[in-house]
Amino acid sequence: MTAFLVRRISLSIVILFIVSIMLFLMLHMIPGDPTVVALGPRSTPEMREAFRVMMGLDRPLVEQIGSYLMRLAELDLGQDVWSRRPVTEMVLDVLPFTVTLAFTSFTWAVGLGTILGCTAVIHHGRWPDWLIGIFSVGMVAVPSFVVALYSLLIFAVALNWLPAIGAGEPGDIGSQVRALILPSLAIGLGWVGYVARIIRAAMIEAMGESHIRTLRAFGVSEFRIVYGYALKQAFLAALPVIAIGFSGLLTGSVFAEIVFTRPGLGKLTYDSVMSRNYPLVMGTVLVTCALYVTCMIIADIIAAILDPRVRSAL
Repeated sequence: MTAFLVRRISLSIVILFIVSIMLFLMLHMIPGDPTVVALGPRSTPEMREAFRVMMGLDRPLVEQIGSYLMRLAELDLGQDVWSRRPVTEMVLDVLPFTVTLAFTSFTWAVGLGTILGCTAVIHHGRWPDWLIGIFSVGMVAVPSFVVALYSLLIFAVALNWLPAIGAGEPGDIGSQVRALILPSLAIGLGWVGYVARIIRAAMIEAMGESHIRTLRAFGVSEFRIVYGYALKQAFLAALPVIAIGFSGLLTGSVFAEIVFTRPGLGKLTYDSVMSRNYPLVMGTVLVTCALYVTCMIIADIIAAILDPRVRSAL
């Protein structure tokens, strides 16, 4: 298990290193003078030169990359162009909001999707299976922005049941939970359909295994076979896709945080792009990539715990 973890973590470090280099080079290849973009067209040459020196843009590219990587090794993501606050501090301030939103969406989407998938397997080939199939495809097909806008109009504007914007009052758990409902619905509904279809397909394959037929021969109930035996095997097969789904919810929270005016990593990334705040853009993108890689490592660890054969395969 130790060798397995070392391999996965080493691979993740290499991935983050490559992403860091590519991100740095891509931002430097953007056309135009970054000092003009940052300071505006009315800035004087003296102001631009001072800004260039302050940001280290006057040094050779290789030296800039080396300095950039050295800072990353110390978990220093640089400074915000405008407020001069450390980017790491700004990211850590909003990261809990994004993780909470993604985890909430992920939890209810996987839970409901698993129940629908198992129900479809129990009634395989009958009308509940067909109805769940139509419902699942419909949820996948509906774009997140449509769900967000209509839920906003119905539950926040027309019925006035839930808040339209914000993350709730600080210290008020009830207010924060109510503020989570609409954003988590917007980004999690599509994943209910995905999870239901994945679990259904994996469980149908698992139900054809010889040990399942043996259980049926011994008179074990179908409910116990589905939820007690086949679900574990199906979940193991679906785990990588589910992990990618959680990572997708982290990145998909950008839309929900903008529409519902929630603080978070997505909204911070959007604001930094719109203001051409390149240090903040790089910091938020790198943290998002790190979260994505971390989710995949956790999924591999869970898979290795559930099935020791995975350790030698990965």
